[in-house]
Formats: sequence, structure tokens, C-alpha cells
Amino acid sequence: MTQIIPQPGIIEIALYVSGESKLAGHDDVLKLSSNENPLGCSPAAQAAFSAAAGDLNRYPNTDHAPLRRAIGEVHGLDPDRIICGVGSDEVLQFVVHAFAGAGDEVITTEHGFSMYPILARMVGAVPVTVPETERRIDVDAILAAVTGRTRVVFIANPANPTGTMLTAAELQRLIDGLPAHVLLVHDGAYTEFAGGFDGGAGLVDRHPNVVMTRTFSKIHGLGGLRIGWGYASRRIIDVLNRIRQPFNLSSAQMAAAEAAIRDTGFTTHCAELNAQMRERLRNSLIQMGIGCDESFANFVLARFTDPAEAEAADAALREDGILVRRVGGYGLPAALRITVGDEKGTARVIDCLGRFMAARRGA
Repeated sequence: MTQIIPQPGIIEIALYVSGESKLAGHDDVLKLSSNENPLGCSPAAQAAFSAAAGDLNRYPNTDHAPLRRAIGEVHGLDPDRIICGVGSDEVLQFVVHAFAGAGDEVITTEHGFSMYPILARMVGAVPVTVPETERRIDVDAILAAVTGRTRVVFIANPANPTGTMLTAAELQRLIDGLPAHVLLVHDGAYTEFAGGFDGGAGLVDRHPNVVMTRTFSKIHGLGGLRIGWGYASRRIIDVLNRIRQPFNLSSAQMAAAEAAIRDTGFTTHCAELNAQMRERLRNSLIQMGIGCDESFANFVLARFTDPAEAEAADAALREDGILVRRVGGYGLPAALRITVGDEKGTARVIDCLGRFMAARRGA
């Protein structure tokens, strides 16, 4: 009997697993597993979303012009070089569908976002994973891995799940070393938490083979609506728009996103709170004897002695109703990724891990 055979690479895709949100036996669960904004979203975004409910019978506009214009005004970018998608994940998917295919190579890094290899396999391309150095992207390792079949290089900067970040000089050295036929995708999902970083926009303006992606899911608190965007040369955006579904974003999504990006006061407040709580959390972890690199995102990576200790720490947190992210699938089995919460949530994590580490030292 003839079988229906999927395209090459599909069966090799490991299903993405999202962060947990419920914990049996706990009503007051503190969810710090998905890097969500503890303050929620802008009240202006909520109001815009509610107002859009009156027109749900109408098709949305297909060019996202008002949203692209708002993004351009806030970030000082050309709206004609912006594309919007169902989360930045969809924009990343546009890139591989447009510029990679069967037999091509897509470079990712050792602890890089788990969606990158999935996207490569989705189009039959081969994901090539290069090592990092002390949980930081290694520019030399990426450049050494480039071959004539390389089509796309994915980096997240700041990186997920490590929170580390390349310097401007390292970024420039990376793009300078890539051949013209290779597209560098700079995933800037956590840009706003890095303090004064442009997310790669300047790199895009200087080099035609760079795509920057951004999201409304993190600092804007709209993870439940799935909205993202990308910025690149007009030629690349024209190509990506040719494979974008015409109605990929709803009117309610776009209305909420436009209101969110224009509420710069709310965004600034979220970034400032995150910076304060991130420093407090990291310093506390280090004082407890838990390894923790400087983070430029809205989470920290807590590094324990070994996988067994990380598992025990996770169990202690869960016992207290706190959900964090195990990152063994990212090649970090002895670590936990902990979203930076509000003041109360941060204190709760510090208290729990403090008791855990004190008990370990006393054992």
C-alpha cells in the first residue's frame, strides 16, 4: 500500500514545548517559565482590543499600514521596510521559506532558541549548530561553520535562554565576515530590556543581508495575541510579503499592538522595573552560591552544581507554587531559566531558593 510521505526534515522536528502555567495543588501559582511581562499589557492596548470587538465581522486590512506606521514613528524606521507577523516566529518562518530550501544549511548556536532548527527542518534545510563560549555566541565559531551551502544564520541577541549579549563590535565583525549570499537574522525579542540597544536596526541599515525581528510578546505584554515584526531592506521585505498570508493579523491584534507601541511611558516603566528586579535577583543568586551571568533580558539563568541540584531546586520552587523553566533541551541541564517578576514575585523566588541553598549547605 502506497504511503503518504511528508517532506524531508519534517519527521526530524522535535515538538516545541512551552512553559507550564498550572501546578496541581496550588491556587496562587507564580508563573516565571515563559518570560512574560509581570505587569501585563498597557491599559491603552486593553482598551483598543476591547474597542475592536465591535467590528469583528469586518476583514482586517492586509497591509498593516497603521501598525507599521506606528512602529516606524516610535523606532525611527521606514514603515515600508517593516513586515508584521503572527509573533516574530512567523517572520522567522517567512525568512526560511523564502531564502532556504532542501540541502541548504542554516546556522544556529549551541544554546540558541529551539525554534531555529525547527524552522530549518521545516523547509528541508540542514540545521548546523555551532558551539558557544561560556554561554555567549561565538562569532568565530559561526564564521568557521559557513560553507557554500549556508543560507541563513540565526542569532538571538540578547540570547534566550542565557540572557547574554554580543557587543556592537562583535556584531559588526560577524556581519563583516559573512559572505553576501548569507542572510543574518538578528532576533531582537528582548531588545527593550537591554537598555539603549537598537535591536540590530543600525546593522540592517548598513548591510543588505541582515533581517531584524522584534515581538510584542515580551515588554509589551501581548504574548496571548501573537504579534511580531521584522525590519530589512526593501528588496527582502518585498520577497517576504509575497509569501505572507494577506489576512495574517486580525484587526483586534493590530489595534492592540498599535496602542501598545505608542504607550512609551508604560514600556519605559516595565523596562525600569525589570532592570531593578533583575539586578536584585542576580545578586541574590550569586550570594547564595548559584552561578548567574549578567543578563540583558527579562530573565536570568541560574546555574547549579549539577543537573541533580537543578532538579532539586526546581522541585523546591514547585513546592512553593513557583514555575520556572528547565533548560536541559537547550544543552543546559544544570540550569533553570527564571523570568524576572515584579517586586513581590522576585522576593518569593529569592526566599525559596535561599531556604533551598541553606538546607543544601547544612546537609
